[in-house]
Amino acid sequence: MTNNANGYVNTEIEHGIATVEFFHPSSNSLPASILSNLAIAIDKMGQDERVKVIVLKSAGKGAFCAGASFDELIAITNEAEGKKFFSGFALVINAIRKSHKFVIGRVQGKAVGGGVGLAAACDYTIATDESSIKLSELAVGIGPFVVGPAVERKLGTSCFSQLAIDATEWRSAEWAKKHSLYCEIHKSTEEVDDAVARLANKLAHSNPEAMADLKKIFWAGTENWDTLLNERAALSGKLVLSSFTRNAIEQFKKK
Repeated sequence: MTNNANGYVNTEIEHGIATVEFFHPSSNSLPASILSNLAIAIDKMGQDERVKVIVLKSAGKGAFCAGASFDELIAITNEAEGKKFFSGFALVINAIRKSHKFVIGRVQGKAVGGGVGLAAACDYTIATDESSIKLSELAVGIGPFVVGPAVERKLGTSCFSQLAIDATEWRSAEWAKKHSLYCEIHKSTEEVDDAVARLANKLAHSNPEAMADLKKIFWAGTENWDTLLNERAALSGKLVLSSFTRNAIEQFKKK
């Protein structure tokens, strides 16, 4: 387990299944430390020969992920710091993309911004019927630039643009399933956990070479994402310094 004052990333391996769990007391938001540790953990599990499949989840029964940490966003003072922070999302998405193992996303609650990006980056995502989604970035003066390619890859350009433009409105879990972000939705966290366990156990007994080859096929056309997401991080890092964004974040923090 990797602990810090603002949460943790915990990794466990059992019967060929690696579970990577993250937690933050502010609705599982993502400060830079957790983003870094998530990328490291996913990359490590992807290279571990004992691991056949990876499950990505957050702790608790509330939100799956509230996205970027507002406290860290407001503390950014220059473009280099901004790019470094948003590069954390790029590192996690690219770690999932480049892993030779399938990554199952377990979503037990609402997902916002970067949380939607994590759900989209997973190869197969299972959620509760309360797991509504929102890309709120434009509402605070930036945009879903880094997570955008992952979201667009799963939902298509039209649905991605709907989420990005109508940044204050929630879309239901049923909407997310209809448009392929979620592969399955269930009525309770317990049912989600059962579905995740069933699939993970099946994959743990499947041919690792075949799964690795399938993953390459599924992610074909994303080979430029190391560069693309880095460029997107720089764009977000510049916009987060605007007075509009500063004021908007302060207003959100007061709610």
